[in-house]
Amino acid sequence: MMTGPEVLDVARDAIVTLLLVAAPLMLVGLIVGVAVSLLQALTQIQESTLVFVPKILAIFLALLIVLPFMADVLHSNFMRITEHIING
Repeated sequence: MMTGPEVLDVARDAIVTLLLVAAPLMLVGLIVGVAVSLLQALTQIQESTLVFVPKILAIFLALLIVLPFMADVLHSNFMRITEHIING
């Protein structure tokens, strides 16, 4: 049976893992979105769908680059939880 502090530790660990996995892709999306918005402001092109294609391509390329890191973080979190269940 898990105690309250153990549940909070698992939840905190899950939130930290979520942030570590999602942060690189979100940052790439943010940077590309700001760059395209700046380009739109400078050229006065006000097309609302213009930002989607560069953002999708950049996030896909970032996913290919960051995927090993993401898999390692998720694997280590899974191993910690599995170890906790076995020892628990």
